[in-house]
Amino acid sequence: MWAHMSTPHDAEHSPLRSRSPYSKGERLARLGWAVVQALLFRPSFHNCYAWRRLLLRAFGADLARVVRIRRTVVIECPWNLKVGNDSAVGDRAILYCLGPVVLGDRVTISQGAHLCAGTHDFRQPSMPLIRAGITVQDDVWICADAFVGPGVTVGHGAILGACGVAIRSLEPWTIFRGNPAVPIGPRPPLGDMKPDSGYGRMSEK
Repeated sequence: MWAHMSTPHDAEHSPLRSRSPYSKGERLARLGWAVVQALLFRPSFHNCYAWRRLLLRAFGADLARVVRIRRTVVIECPWNLKVGNDSAVGDRAILYCLGPVVLGDRVTISQGAHLCAGTHDFRQPSMPLIRAGITVQDDVWICADAFVGPGVTVGHGAILGACGVAIRSLEPWTIFRGNPAVPIGPRPPLGDMKPDSGYGRMSEK
């Protein structure tokens, strides 16, 4: 028989571990948004952007006039979401806004990307929730299936390549790839890219 592998916390019980980190008001708001997202947001036609903006604003999201969010995007706590003008969020992206998530102007979040503004303090037995915000500055491209972790700032004009993982802030006007994300070169000034340069083929929006 396998011997029990004891840990320093075997004899301890933390009631905080099973306690919700959300207030009653937050729990009710999350329930209401879950219903709206399932019944009104997700079934909407793919280019009904104005309708989805209306629903998000009704739950406290701060959206600029021109914001395109696809119907299959999963958003948690939309009242913590702010999106600048002419920005787009692609199909199956996840905006996990436990903390503030701020997207600047002309930001592209490609399909399947995950912005996670929440984590847990693993040093504590109760694993308390940490709501660390994410800031994505103007002209950033987060490519398909990339991950941006809590507390990260993605600098102006940066690109995080497909499946890249950003657990630290990314410098402006730099292209990153890999897990963890590492810089692979500068991003050319907007308008300077040549059709055969290879830039812009890292992912499809």
